[in-house]
Amino acid sequence: MQRTVLVAGSHGTIGCSLTKVLSQKGYDVITISRSDSHDGLPSKAHLICDITQPHSVNTIREWVTPFWPELAGIVQCTGILHDEQHSPEKHVGQVSAHWLDKSMSVNVLPHVHLAQAVSPLLNSHSFLKWISLSAKVGSIEDNQLGGWYSYRMSKAALNMFIKTLSIEWGRRAKNCSVIAMHPGTTPSILSEPFTQNWPAEKLYSPSVTANRILAQFERMTAEESGHLFHHDGTIVPW
Repeated sequence: MQRTVLVAGSHGTIGCSLTKVLSQKGYDVITISRSDSHDGLPSKAHLICDITQPHSVNTIREWVTPFWPELAGIVQCTGILHDEQHSPEKHVGQVSAHWLDKSMSVNVLPHVHLAQAVSPLLNSHSFLKWISLSAKVGSIEDNQLGGWYSYRMSKAALNMFIKTLSIEWGRRAKNCSVIAMHPGTTPSILSEPFTQNWPAEKLYSPSVTANRILAQFERMTAEESGHLFHHDGTIVPW
């Protein structure tokens, strides 16, 4: 039985917590991040790699190949909302080419490059499960508030990538499942500036979020591939 899960972006709050929860539930976890600060994380193997870079594709493929026969799934947690110089835009005049490019680079390319790394390893007998952590604000139909231009656009682009990837892999490996997931608002470096006045009932601890991701991972099927799931298991419109 396949019991190995790859967590990419394991240095982040959600990725770190998910690694611990998966291990507690009996999974073997392998991890990728651009950081080597993994003291105490129950990772069977760790790769230090900047997945925004094209050369990461071959590096990841060579590293993951020995684990491939036992790999049950991949959870890609990489993403960015702000940095010290940039916050989510409130109006169109604040949109800059530099920050839009950065948002696309971090919120989309790591998912693309990781998929490129493992795609040649798939065959008609593969049962791989793939989850990309996305965001409800990337839903075009659900957007009623506006703002957050770069983040919304990059997450919408990620959602389109996941939908398209699900179609390709569905043709090549009918038992694979590829989805995006909105994990909910979790206290982290990514969300900290925006959660001070957030309703307590809508702020979820890293362990709660990690367990929700695991629950989604364990119940996902090939028949439900190609959707954006809310953390409660319902489908969010693209």
